[in-house]
Amino acid sequence: MARGMNHIFLIGVLARDPELRYTPSGVAVFDATIAGEDRVTGNDGRERNLPWYHRVSMLGKPAEWQSEKNLKAGDPVMIEGSLEYSSWDAPEGGKRSMVRVKGLRVESLGYTPETTQDAGGGVRMQGGMNQVLVIGNLTRDPELRYTPAGDAVLGLSMAVNETWKDRQGQQQEKVHWLDATLWRELAEQAKDLKKGDPVLVQGRLTNESWTDKDGNKRNTTKIEATRVEVLSRGAGTGSPATTSAAPRQATASAARPQQRAAAPTGASQRGAQGSRSGGLDIDSGLDDFPPEEDLPF
Repeated sequence: MARGMNHIFLIGVLARDPELRYTPSGVAVFDATIAGEDRVTGNDGRERNLPWYHRVSMLGKPAEWQSEKNLKAGDPVMIEGSLEYSSWDAPEGGKRSMVRVKGLRVESLGYTPETTQDAGGGVRMQGGMNQVLVIGNLTRDPELRYTPAGDAVLGLSMAVNETWKDRQGQQQEKVHWLDATLWRELAEQAKDLKKGDPVLVQGRLTNESWTDKDGNKRNTTKIEATRVEVLSRGAGTGSPATTSAAPRQATASAARPQQRAAAPTGASQRGAQGSRSGGLDIDSGLDDFPPEEDLPF
């Protein structure tokens, strides 16, 4: 397995007052919801603002230190963190899982940005930053499909490896199972990737709400890929493919994005999955959390 990389950077405003709470075993948890908008250009040449909301949690002593800053709703912040995968046994039976943002650093911005109030009573920053960068190995062969409008879409499932030392100095390891969506040219050029291939994926974090066959609301957090780099399978084997382009994106009412393509197995683009978040308010995609548990920090 490739040595994992797992970074996320968010710049936005706090959509609500953050909270400090404690797990049943006494671990401090600082919860905050950060909100912003991605400014993108659709196929019709029009610029649109796509809103996003992401819940961020900090653990342990850093959580308590952060709570002492007395941040409030509307405060602009920069958050550095990583994507945290967790799974649990659902009360109704079966396994459930989620991906959330584990905060590592929170910094206040030195200016007051323009904000928008949403239908749920929260606020979000006009503009901002929503950037994910991960390296992992594909867990299955991707399958190319097409939407009814004829747009190519490809899903990548990745295993991202994380290692750390616990309080006793013992090496620990965890695998984060992350999904990414590729659109149009990027999807078509990555269709020959295989299970086990190491890839670097750059993109934006999106939340998607849907209803299962039993009528229950479900939420999925994915990476909407804007760039993919195919890495070598070990020293001296394979040939990396790299690409670069200016990403573009459409909204739900427009066609999928156009973008320039370079190498045969990589490209850059902006997908339209994020357009599904156009109607989000402060609580969309944020209400389906597992039972509390103590996580490594």
